[in-house]
Amino acid sequence: MAVDFIKEGHVAYITLNRPEAMNSLDPDGIIRLAEIWAEVKSNPDIRVSVLSGAGEKAFCTGTDMKKTPVPDECMAALYYKEGQPIIPHMNMWKPIIACINGYAIGGGLEMALACDLRICSTTAKFGLTETKVASLAGLNGTQCLPRAIPQAVAMKMLLTGELIDATEAHRVGLVSDVEEPDKLMDLARKYAERIASNAPLSVMAAKQAVVMGMDMPLRHAIDFSYLLWGSLRDTEDRKEGFKAFAEKRTPQYQGK
Repeated sequence: MAVDFIKEGHVAYITLNRPEAMNSLDPDGIIRLAEIWAEVKSNPDIRVSVLSGAGEKAFCTGTDMKKTPVPDECMAALYYKEGQPIIPHMNMWKPIIACINGYAIGGGLEMALACDLRICSTTAKFGLTETKVASLAGLNGTQCLPRAIPQAVAMKMLLTGELIDATEAHRVGLVSDVEEPDKLMDLARKYAERIASNAPLSVMAAKQAVVMGMDMPLRHAIDFSYLLWGSLRDTEDRKEGFKAFAEKRTPQYQGK
């Protein structure tokens, strides 16, 4: 299987498993990944996901160019399975952690950009190299990269196709943490379990407030956050949270 999917508690672990091909995505992997994201979105027991690549060399290097359809075929059709893209769009409110253990290039970096938390190993390298092969970072790279890091740095990466290393990625804010390769998944697991222990409706509302608010004028974004806050006020989880705090115990959230 080109993509592995397991669930542990409230956490889904998704692994791109073609290390012999730098975890690039072939047509089967693209279809499988779209199906997995649909499952993550629809399964109420999943609260957070961790996306990683098998092996030590790569997170993902994008589409497997050796198996990419010729130009007169519709590559876009492969990136959608019953309307579900391989890269979660903004209606995926469950958080996703990108665990980047090596090269994140082209579509691999674009997948990482669609995640909410990006952590990487000391050996990671990042780039959008499509201009080198007469193409374009057409999934989300041209829009999401300049929103994630300073525009001048994003333009340099997009126009030159040059890679940056883990130190530079951390310096410009592309990743939040840099860890030794053998400790990276432990860090991802720690963050995932911490997020999964929080009230799921609140976690999703926080993500929604940030993602949608960034496309709004500040006043409208603040008003939107008030609406989200109000929608949480009478939930069972909010009552449980206050009660658990008063009783000095760990809350048991149900997503209700």
